[in-house]
Amino acid sequence: MGPFDWLPRAPLEPLQLDWLNGVELAVLRLDRIDPLISGNKWFKLTEHLAQARDAGASGIISLGGAYSNHLHALAAAGKRFDFPTVGLLRGHAQDTPTVLDLKAFGMQLHWLGYGGYRARHEPGFWLPWHEQYPHLYPVPEGGGGLAGALGCGVLVEQARAQLGNLGWADYDAWWLAAGTGTTLAGLVLAEAGAHPVYGAMAVPDDHGVAQNVSDLVQGGYELLEASRSGFAKVDPVLLDFIERTEQACGMPLEPLYTGKALLALKQQIEAGRFAAGTRLIFLHTGGLQGRRGFNA
Repeated sequence: MGPFDWLPRAPLEPLQLDWLNGVELAVLRLDRIDPLISGNKWFKLTEHLAQARDAGASGIISLGGAYSNHLHALAAAGKRFDFPTVGLLRGHAQDTPTVLDLKAFGMQLHWLGYGGYRARHEPGFWLPWHEQYPHLYPVPEGGGGLAGALGCGVLVEQARAQLGNLGWADYDAWWLAAGTGTTLAGLVLAEAGAHPVYGAMAVPDDHGVAQNVSDLVQGGYELLEASRSGFAKVDPVLLDFIERTEQACGMPLEPLYTGKALLALKQQIEAGRFAAGTRLIFLHTGGLQGRRGFNA
């Protein structure tokens, strides 16, 4: 496999919204790096792909749901860089827009049902898949783990390199959605204590975000509840916020991660958490392809 020397650069853009109350906000637009291999998923994959190459693997096998941004980026990367991909999917066969893309990109799909998917953390889960696909390298759900976190460290470098375009000499903190906590952990590792990282949890506590992050880093971050009562749960307040924000600034959001994270930031600013003059970088983690299924 490889080499994978493609390193897209995300633009850092100022964001003007009437609720910022003097807080200065810039957005690192991972949604703009590529039409298909979008968002934070490529960065989470880079170290996994390097490990697969070093292990002599010919391709990647990984897991996700029927709207998975991770599998979508992985399948698109496999097609572009010509390596085989296999997806192990939660639930039963269905043709969502995401799944149709996975097929079009050439990913081989296996539907595990719900019980079979829940077994993904059990010892021995990967053994039969390794026997069936001995030349493929297994990557955790969402591209997680230390390898996924390390691949996200470059995002700190990209943001710092563009501060001058904003007229900023420095910034105060990061703000982003946390689904598994892998990207957040990557930012914390790269910051090495220089700036705090705030993670707006887009999933409930029982999804294990806090444990995932604490397994990778110690300190330098804070997790805040932003799931709005559950994963993939939306409500009229959230949807209205997304619509108003897109009309105000033109930046597209999706309701599962980026919309929830930005709304949580609004609530924290209105509660007085950040004083006027605070400079924050909001990480737009992409995921816009998943809007298709939600809209449908």
